[in-house]
Formats: sequence, C-alpha cells, structure tokens
Amino acid sequence: MTSTPVTSTPGTNTSADLVILGGGSGGYACALRAAQLGLSVILVEKDKLGGTCLHRGCIPTKALLQAAEVADAARDGHQFGVKAALEGIDMGGVNKYKDGVVAKMFKGLQGLVSSRGINYVEGTGRFVAPNAVDVDGQRYLGRSIVLATGSYAKSLPDLEIGGRFITSDQALNLDYLPDRVVVLGGGVIGVEFASVWRSFGAEVTVVEALPRLLPAEDDFCSKQLERAFRRRGITFRTGVRFTGANQSNSGVTVNLASGEQFEADLLLVAVGRGPNTADAGYAEAGVRMERGFVLTDDRLRTNLPGVYALGDIVPGLQLAHRGFAQGIFLAEDIAGRNPTPIDEDGIPRVTYCEPQVASVGLTEVQAKDRHGEIETITYDLAGNGRSQILQTRGAIKLVRAKNGPVLGIHLVGDRVGELVGEAQLIVNWEAYPEDVAALVHAHPTQNEALGEAHLALAGKPLHAHS
Repeated sequence: MTSTPVTSTPGTNTSADLVILGGGSGGYACALRAAQLGLSVILVEKDKLGGTCLHRGCIPTKALLQAAEVADAARDGHQFGVKAALEGIDMGGVNKYKDGVVAKMFKGLQGLVSSRGINYVEGTGRFVAPNAVDVDGQRYLGRSIVLATGSYAKSLPDLEIGGRFITSDQALNLDYLPDRVVVLGGGVIGVEFASVWRSFGAEVTVVEALPRLLPAEDDFCSKQLERAFRRRGITFRTGVRFTGANQSNSGVTVNLASGEQFEADLLLVAVGRGPNTADAGYAEAGVRMERGFVLTDDRLRTNLPGVYALGDIVPGLQLAHRGFAQGIFLAEDIAGRNPTPIDEDGIPRVTYCEPQVASVGLTEVQAKDRHGEIETITYDLAGNGRSQILQTRGAIKLVRAKNGPVLGIHLVGDRVGELVGEAQLIVNWEAYPEDVAALVHAHPTQNEALGEAHLALAGKPLHAHS
C-alpha cells in the first residue's frame, strides 16, 4: 500500500504516513514492516536503535548467561570425564564478548533500517498532537502515530540508585566480579542475574516480597526453581518485606522486616520495569493513561484517532517479542491488511536462569478460574534421554480443560527455552493431547519430553508412571 505523504509547511515540518516514537523492538519492527508495505516512515529514537532489549536488556543479559554456562561447564567437567578447571572469571573478557554480540546486531539493524528507506531521526521526541511529534524543535507529522517509548528499570521510593545500589543497567557493565550480592526482587531479572553471579562464583541472596520466586509463573515452576537454587547454593528469602539498606565505601547492609540483615558488596534492585512515558507528552496531549501506562483496545488504538501504542508502555507482559509482534501487527493494520489481534495468553515466556523456566498459556490457577474443571500432568525430565545426557533436572507440566484442549505448558530444566516454540503451537492452535501424542518426536531430543507428557495426558503414558 502506498499513501500520499502528509502535507506540511516547507522548512518547518517533515511528514510521512507513519511516525513512530521509539526505536526499540516494537518500534523498529513496526517501521520495517510498514516500509515493506509501501508506507513512508519516520522513526524517532533518543538513544540507540534497538532500544533496551538490544543494548541494556535481552541480548547482553543472555550473553552473560552464556558465559555463566561456560563457567559451569568448566567447573563441572569432571562429571563428564573431562579434566577441566575454572581458573577464574575475566570480566574484561566477558564484557568484550558481550559487547561484541551487541555491536554486531546493532550494525545489522542499522543496515536494515537504512536499506528500507526509513527516515531515522536521532533525538528526544515528544508527542504534541494526534498527528505530530516534536524532536528538538523540529516537528514531524504523520497520518498515523505509534507510541513506543519502552520502559525503564524501577526502584523503590526511598531507594536512590547510585554507588553500590544498582539496577540491571549498571549490572550489565560491571568491570569486576562482586564476592557477595543481594538481589532485591525474585522476578525474571532478579533470578537471571542471581544465576549469572552464582555461576561466576559469587555468594547470592535473593529477596522477594511475594511468597515465591517467579511469582507470575505457575506455582510448579517456582517450586522447581527454588529447589534448584538451593542445590546451587543460592540463598533466597520469600514472603518478606525489604525495610531499607545502607551503603559505605566497603559494602552494603540490607535489612528485612523479619529482622534479618545481609551484608554484601552490591545491592541489585530488580523490582520490575516502569513505562517510559513521564516526559513524552502523552497525558498533556490527551492520551488516556493509568499509572503511567497508555491504555489501548485490542487493536492497540488509543483514545485519540490515528494514535496507537505498543510494547512496554501498554499494560501486559513486558517482553521484547511481544512488542516486536505488536509492531508487525500495527504496521499491517495501519496499511489496511486487517490482521488478527494478538492473543496475550498465547505469548511465550522464558526465564534464562539455570535451570531455565519456559511457559506459554494459562497457569493452573488461571485455567481453573476460566474453565472450571481441568486436568494436569507433570512429566519428570528424568525419563528423557537427552536431559540425562545434559545432566539436567526438571519437569514439564501440562494444563488442559477437562476433555478439552491444552491450555498451558510449563517447563523447567536446562535449555527448555528451546522447547517453547512447539509449546506455543500446541497452545495457540488449541491442540488436544491426543493430537500431540500422535506426532513423532526425534530421538534423543528434549522435544521428546513434550511428546511423552502429552502421551501421558492422553491416557497412554510410556516413560512415565500413570
């Protein structure tokens, strides 16, 4: 689809079919797909193309986790008959590797945006009208506007970040390995950094106010992860409130409502991410908001005609792939392709700690609330040959409606994040256990465990007790 560009006063405005405020996963995906569909696009980003995910989130964090996996392999080589030893962690080398991955992906993304003829604007953008974004005094007009300014690492009201109090932003660029760390927050970010630092040899304590680690996941996943963290020597306190912390030149002291006190070199504040909307002009321009989030309908339309929002500023899962999918959806919708709205329940989730936690669909509690009578089954990875080769522990839990389709799949174990692709097909296509049980899974793979779990749920368990 090709549209006539918006008219503007020469020398004062630049115009396009679509102006996107924010160049993160959702923003750049929207720009690339819109350009592919023939729309003229202006993409505004105040920092670096790729946003938090590429530069301060998903990619660098997972690079650290990969380095942590290598450290564990060196340390535990004797289990496989390999004589190896971990001499230490060279944080300079780790950061060089991590930064190299980011730089390569950044360069590739820049080339993509340039090759599509997208007008990329570097600068701080502000939404000023339903058809206008201002960037450092220059106004850009669009027939449609997409708000995609992402999120920031939150802290607590009386806990100022600085010095030895850090967020994930600073943790990604540490040039030394702390001996002891307290992680405030047992969600995805908290347990991933706890896993990295423990693999690198640090003493780690995780503090979570809610009753369990990864409180947004199925209770089964939390119990499996907590058991694994105990085996790894990661200390955690759940269901306890943080009451304060102090720092000095030599370390930090963290206090809990239980009366416990922890000493460490650093306090990582991992209490979630907030919508990056405070200074973007949204509320002033009349965008309907709640607690800093932009409110949209299921087609990501705001209350202002021609204005859309996506990603972390829209209530829901704060995941890069969610924003990416929303970006593609919006580009196609604005271009008149009438795509199907994204089903939030069908978005896969992966936490890349050791062991990994992956899931898609409803938890057992959610399934009971929505469907009433349900069935569940848990398949232990001890029965899977590939998992035994990898020396990983864990399990797969399936949730289905009574005599109905599979509603949720929850996995814990080394590398199970790679299984979530098949899992999301099962859930999103509303497959019955019998449908999946009939599929042939390659041997020996961990995918076999999904097949075995569905065989069991279909009433014909093989490598599982009935």
